[in-house]
Amino acid sequence: MPDPLHRVREAASARGLTIELRERPVANSLTEAAALLGIPAAGIVKTLVVKRSDDTYLFALVPGDRAISWPKLRAVVGVNKLQLPDPVRALAATGYERGTIVPIGSSTEWPIYADERIVGERIAMGAGAHGYSLFVAADDLIAAYDATVADISQPVG
Repeated sequence: MPDPLHRVREAASARGLTIELRERPVANSLTEAAALLGIPAAGIVKTLVVKRSDDTYLFALVPGDRAISWPKLRAVVGVNKLQLPDPVRALAATGYERGTIVPIGSSTEWPIYADERIVGERIAMGAGAHGYSLFVAADDLIAAYDATVADISQPVG
């Protein structure tokens, strides 16, 4: 696999997507990453790899201060069972380590489901490598990947 940051840049360029890659100290949590970037946790969008029962995957994009609502996501996807894969399967499905996963440049292009709360925002997300964040206009990302936008999250806790 090529350098993950190179993969991200190449994939973004191929789709006409303007991104900013920003180096930052390695963070141990989303909250810590947000503090390092000087943005609220909601400004970081988690890219979660979700496994379907047929061993295919999808990406769920959820604001950092929220969690996946499994009933909502199952309803939008139209399936009865979804789960988070272990880190080894997530790496195999995307080519990215957990904590760095981004749909841009994934080794396989899985469908993307974006929480409606990110629409109209400039978001930060994983950049494919530890110690980096990627900034992008959510609307541009959604359009470039023909993502499905829906209410798929719930408050944490």
